[in-house]
Amino acid sequence: MPAPRIAVLLPRPLDGTYDYLPPAGANLAPGDIVRVPFGRGQAIGVVWGEGEGQIDEARLKPVGERLDMPRLPEELRRTIAFTARYTLAPLGAVLRMALSVPEALEPRRIAWVYRAGAADRARTPSQRKALAGLGDARMTAAELARSAGVGAAVVKALIASGALVAEALPEAVPEAPDPDHPGPDLEAEQKIAAADLAARVERGGFGVVLLDGVTGSGKTEVYFEAIAAALRAGKQALVLVPEIALTAQWLDRFRRRFGQAPVPWHSDLTAARRRDLWRAIARGQAPVVVGARSALFLPMPNLGVVVVDEEHDQGFKQDDGVIYHARDIAIARAREAGVPAVLASATPSLETLANVDSGRYARLTLSRRYGAAAMPALAAIDLRRDPPERGRWLSPVLIEALRRTLTEGQQALLFLNRRGYAPLTLCRTCGHRLQCPQCSAWLVEHRRRGRLQCHHCGTESAKPTRCPECGAENNLVACGPGIERVAEEAAELFPTARIAVVSSDTLTGPDSVRALIARIERREIDLLIGTQLLAKGHHFPGLTLVGVVDADLGLAGGDLRAAERTFQLLTQVAGRAGRAESAGKALLQSWQPEHPVLAALVSGDRDRFIAAESAERRRATMPPYGRLAALILSGPVEARVAEAARSLARAGPRIVGVHVHGPAPAPLSLLRGQYRYRLLLQAPRDVAIQPLLREWRDRNALPNGVTLRIDVDPYHFL
Repeated sequence: MPAPRIAVLLPRPLDGTYDYLPPAGANLAPGDIVRVPFGRGQAIGVVWGEGEGQIDEARLKPVGERLDMPRLPEELRRTIAFTARYTLAPLGAVLRMALSVPEALEPRRIAWVYRAGAADRARTPSQRKALAGLGDARMTAAELARSAGVGAAVVKALIASGALVAEALPEAVPEAPDPDHPGPDLEAEQKIAAADLAARVERGGFGVVLLDGVTGSGKTEVYFEAIAAALRAGKQALVLVPEIALTAQWLDRFRRRFGQAPVPWHSDLTAARRRDLWRAIARGQAPVVVGARSALFLPMPNLGVVVVDEEHDQGFKQDDGVIYHARDIAIARAREAGVPAVLASATPSLETLANVDSGRYARLTLSRRYGAAAMPALAAIDLRRDPPERGRWLSPVLIEALRRTLTEGQQALLFLNRRGYAPLTLCRTCGHRLQCPQCSAWLVEHRRRGRLQCHHCGTESAKPTRCPECGAENNLVACGPGIERVAEEAAELFPTARIAVVSSDTLTGPDSVRALIARIERREIDLLIGTQLLAKGHHFPGLTLVGVVDADLGLAGGDLRAAERTFQLLTQVAGRAGRAESAGKALLQSWQPEHPVLAALVSGDRDRFIAAESAERRRATMPPYGRLAALILSGPVEARVAEAARSLARAGPRIVGVHVHGPAPAPLSLLRGQYRYRLLLQAPRDVAIQPLLREWRDRNALPNGVTLRIDVDPYHFL
């Protein structure tokens, strides 16, 4: 009888599993994390099931060992398989996102601390000084030497003599949040929604509910009750947020509600901290985890609820590596785990609203702000009637509103979703525009750092004094505003105002965000000037005026979601105003205030905008009423990429109702030195496009040097 075979999936960009023989005396099961021989070395993988039996048994190698880690949960393995099928990504590439901390799989290095032992064995003055400094505490050898001001040799002598006794430092286990810790008083509408969410978690079973609440309505406090219900049931909760660096206030709210902080998961964690937290999560010792996209595939063995905050945010779409939308995969994971998924937003995506309308998702509504706060008044400033002064960017109407707000001791925010000083630098003599050498994009001036930067590939250079085209000296000028240029204008207008410029260039992690928020709350900042980082969930009680410098910015370019994205972003940023007792106001500078998006914002008629946008999408068979997939070909030789794209288009599916558009050069036709061409497959909603795409891809070989990426449900069209 042939020996049983074991299929092992490796965290590499490979689609299939590899067969191995079980090690002698081992009883392996799916989900076990194992070390196996691979090539000339060793690799870590996951037992995926029974082997296929296509390779002669004599050629199979045995599994090296089972690692001392919990099995990868079955629901996570199913989520990984679903993600690979849906996105057409290699199965192993998706597994790599789940095994994202390889060092956590290796045996933990034991950390030793020392306590006082036989005091009479401290013989020298330095040894006695170190022992006296230790007292009843426990320290590592390095900590003791540093605190006592002695050399490492002194501590080593104390250890050797028995004057210090070693103890193994146990792995840190996160403190458990208390679901019954007293939280804030909820209002009637909030209590109804919170009770509904808690009941869903208590009942268990899969279902998706949209928590649709205006800005400042307390959505976070409401879904905290779903988390509390999961904790009471001994379950874990996973919370996804668009950007973990912006959750400082969220973490403070969580701590006030539950008495302890959740486990954060983000790129700013040290390697040692990531290792320890990953191990705690895998062992079920982390009751609540909050993180951005990368937290989605953490091995939580006992999920009770999945929450996606700001579910509409485009930051949930990953465009590198495995291309997926974290909101959609979070819902898939909740389905595989058999638990509720909660989507929270003040401006839900059309995809989510379509699922509500079809009855697939439930909806809970929070229609008013918490406490005495009222929704801000919105008004458009027609720049055709009240233009800024020549070379300026703030209209007289907005300047006067800022002056009045600052005089009254209130805080204001100027919003422009454009980093740096100016988006374009050109020569006044010949018109030459400074462009990135690696991308078809202009170099953005960052005057504070004295650099030009490409916001797509990161290329940086000093600003030249001569035009590289015609050689004219000191004739390069900045065109258009970025937030640094707006800040320069504001400083001239309001010289005594304390101004803070906020963007991803100035906020580098959770600590810098927390420091900024503390300054705002202490009223050390009068005027904030920033990008979309300021639009996401922040609560600034003293902020009463929001000025949008360029409300038209996101409406150009023909992007499918331009109108929806602009409506969401401007609603969110306007919602930062008037979140406490003082009334708030938002002013939107625009050259086309009659645009349907701006008209809907000013009128407060979200439903009319959604109905109009939905009708237009339905007529065009565009998402969420149709399916799209982008095929992006790239390579260093443009002619070869273009010919490969034309060949691929000629071999496209020939099915009624399915259309292939293109190929055409991508709007960003050169990126990081690679030329790019795009095709777009469009199909009715009821067509399963993955089999079409897979068959299309697999029967068309690409020439050397040309790569193909497939983006199912694209959100960006660059």
